[in-house]
This record gives sequence, C-alpha cells and structure tokens, in this order.
Amino acid sequence: MALREFKPTRSELLELRKRIKLSEKGYKLLRMKRDSLIMEFFQVLDKAKEIRGQITEKYKIARQKIAVAEAIEGAVGVKSAALSLIEVPSMELTTKNVMGIVVPQIKAKSVRKRLDERGYGIIESSARIDEAAEAYEDLVEDIIVAAEAETTMRKLLDEIEKTKRRVNALEFKIIPDLKSAEAFIRLRLEELERENIFRLKMLKKSQSA
Repeated sequence: MALREFKPTRSELLELRKRIKLSEKGYKLLRMKRDSLIMEFFQVLDKAKEIRGQITEKYKIARQKIAVAEAIEGAVGVKSAALSLIEVPSMELTTKNVMGIVVPQIKAKSVRKRLDERGYGIIESSARIDEAAEAYEDLVEDIIVAAEAETTMRKLLDEIEKTKRRVNALEFKIIPDLKSAEAFIRLRLEELERENIFRLKMLKKSQSA
C-alpha cells in the first residue's frame, strides 16, 4: 500500500480510522473463529482416534470369526451365506453445519440385521456364520462413523488454514498499512497546519509594517 495513494485531508483521515476500526473488529472475530475451529477440530480428532482404535480391534475380531466359520463350514458355505443376502446395505449422504462449515453426514441403512434378515435362513445357518456376520456388521458401522469424522476433519483443517491466512493478513499487512497511512496523513495535516500558522504570522507582520 503506497502512502501517496492517500490524500492528506481530514475526510481521508476519518475514513482511514473507520477502516482501521472495522479491520480490527474483523481481526478479533476471525481470531475467535480460528480458535473455535481449532477446538472443534481436536474434538473431532479425539473421536476419530477413538473410532480408529475400535476399528483395528473389531477388524481383528471379525477376521478371527470368519476364519473359524470357514474352518467349520468351509469357504464355500461362508460364501454361499454371504451371497444369500437379500437387502444390501446402503448409505445416504446428507450435510450438516459445523461452525459455519458444511460437512457430510453419512447415514447407513440395513447394515446391522436380525438373523431372519440375512437371507440364508436360521435353520440352515451356523452359529459361527452368524457371529462372523454380526462382527462384520459392527465393523462396517464403525468404518462409516470414521469416514464421516475424517471428512469433517479435512473440511475443518481447510477452513482453519483459510482463516489463519486472513488473520495473518490483517495482523501483519492490512492493519499496519492502514495505521501507517493514518500516521502519514496526521503528520502531513500537522505540517500543513504549521505552515498555515506561519503564513498567517508573516501576513500579519507585513500588514503591520
């Protein structure tokens, strides 16, 4: 911002002071927004870490249960039970507002099922297949929650970075430049006032001589 862009007038000085006040207000609001976004990010991060830990553990359990089912019923029996599924799980993607940011909200349907909803029949099925199916249903539900949390984290991180750049621009560039311009105009007006006083004194001296 070049100082010569500003005219050394009182109206320009008043306008600059308004801009400084507005910029400082915006700076405070953006700082509050940035801090709130960071707090929200860490809350979601904690949730994501917790759910990731659960997924790791549940994946191990699900793998163990499917291995037992395959050992007892055979790989063909397990695959046959899986292919008999009537209603395939589906997901509905909507959005929600978090701190003014639109983030995805994932709603899963038909993930967890009752025994009679799995398609392979209660009589024909093995308890081991039921246990494996239940373990994987539980795992899928957690994966969906994790996907929502991690997508929210990415959205929050992007917004935090944008807000930080705006805060830094105001703090280190815009506000200092405006204040420098204000100081320049104020000093220039003081100089002009002193020059006017000097000319008036000289005029009075010449008139009295």
